[in-house]
Amino acid sequence: MIRILLAEDQHVVRSALQTLLALEPDIEVVDAVGSGAAAVAAALVHGPDVAVMDIDMPGELDGIDAAGRLRAELPGVRTLMLTAYGKPGHLRRALAAQVDGFVLKTAPPEELTAAIRKVTRGERVLDPSLAVTAWHLAENPLTEREADVLRLVAGGAEPPEIAGQLFLTAGTVRNYLTTIVSKLNARNRTDAVRIATEAGWI
Repeated sequence: MIRILLAEDQHVVRSALQTLLALEPDIEVVDAVGSGAAAVAAALVHGPDVAVMDIDMPGELDGIDAAGRLRAELPGVRTLMLTAYGKPGHLRRALAAQVDGFVLKTAPPEELTAAIRKVTRGERVLDPSLAVTAWHLAENPLTEREADVLRLVAGGAEPPEIAGQLFLTAGTVRNYLTTIVSKLNARNRTDAVRIATEAGWI
């Protein structure tokens, strides 16, 4: 039997997935939880073969963060990510976390169960519709310092506050912001934050 840990914050979706997987003769759901932190805790208790996790879950750990934690603490557990959207930023983070599979929630049920069996065998699975996105993931054009500045902007900080936190002058921060907006072909700071967040650069 392939022992599955299921992590999905929407109760209706979680129940539906449990019901679907219970129909498979070689799959057993050992636990079903609603957050990334709960997934890590449950995995430490049950030691599943595969953790099937939604990406967007509440709390300090989303699905990708939880997958990274599982890789560090339980390297024998395979991780299969489920998402409603193939955002480049999510895909970048998932690949960086070395997840074993990435499947869209819109995929037919048989694709999900096939993906579970494949990752159990040690194969990597990437939804075909995401393959082109993965191929074209752009390199991060921001320097480490520019990324630091933009993260603070994303958190609502203004240039004087950013300058104080990063030990820079306000003028230097404004120069960084001008460069960032230009590099990302953004309309303004807010647009730059959106672009960098969606791409997984901050």
